[in-house]
Amino acid sequence: MPADNAVNRRIILAARPRGLPTLHDFHLESAPIPAPADGQVLLRTLYLSLDPYMRNLMDETGPGYAPPVPLGAPMVGGTVSRVVASHHPKFAVGELVLANAGWQDFALSNGSDLLPLDDLEPPSLALGGLGMPGFTAYVGLLDIGEPGPGETVVVAAATGAVGAVVGQLAKLKGARVVGIAGGAEKCRYAVEELGFDACLDRREEQFGERLANACPDGIDVYFENVGGAVFDAVLPRLNIGARVPVCGFIAHYNDDASSQPGTDRLPRVLATLLQKRIRMQGFIILDHYGERFQAFRREMGEWVRNGQVKLREDRVDGLEQAPSAFIGLLEGRNFGKLVVRVGQD
Repeated sequence: MPADNAVNRRIILAARPRGLPTLHDFHLESAPIPAPADGQVLLRTLYLSLDPYMRNLMDETGPGYAPPVPLGAPMVGGTVSRVVASHHPKFAVGELVLANAGWQDFALSNGSDLLPLDDLEPPSLALGGLGMPGFTAYVGLLDIGEPGPGETVVVAAATGAVGAVVGQLAKLKGARVVGIAGGAEKCRYAVEELGFDACLDRREEQFGERLANACPDGIDVYFENVGGAVFDAVLPRLNIGARVPVCGFIAHYNDDASSQPGTDRLPRVLATLLQKRIRMQGFIILDHYGERFQAFRREMGEWVRNGQVKLREDRVDGLEQAPSAFIGLLEGRNFGKLVVRVGQD
């Protein structure tokens, strides 16, 4: 639904969740539209990105690369926004930009975090395959995973914003790609539309045995963004010298610190890393914008234009729908990059 021009609707963090967030952890409020000072612009949000990392920032102690969201403050998030007022020499009224306005209709910026989008169509792609998720896939797979022709690449959440791009880039590099997804429909899409060689439903019985059958030559690259039972099944099938880029572990984001700990995986993980000489490397995509983002924009833009990489959006209408859509994302209900259309352009 379009925003009311008279007020700034904001979805704030009302409580810190224990386990999976609920609707009670969020609150929709109305506030005056802020006025830009010298050197600032006023942005109106058109599209809001919903991403798994936001769950970490809801906890009092964040993951270390970004501060937690304060109680009573708007939830953070990347946006496609329109400049509606400007006291900044580099940004004109009407300009379309990639911003970090968060879960609200309007926001102020000093311009340091804004990226002009020019004539990108549809502009919401700047939040997905041509934005942070696509860049995460690009850096993690190509710089850390380094897949070679004929190698086997496995990626979980295979139809999500990151996983779908990982698999397609691996195919461009000549690798054999096995996806893991939740549900038969997503698996069919990964194979028939994205070109994966195989895709397994993580919910089916004997998943580990099925993964072994799908990877008869073992696994050379595992792009880790899930953790949990999927990682347990992958670990014993990693080849000597395998590479494991780690950008997330969504299966554990809702773990309650007060609950009893589960199985201690650490000894088995360490033994596998040592015996098979595996390179397992975590990365935070914010660290790579300076030296890699321009190459990513150029190459990914060409692949998308040529149809070599396909991008799918799961679009929700209305800022007020963001909390329920975000909870669904953490439960794996989205199909493609999850985007909220906040305002009509």
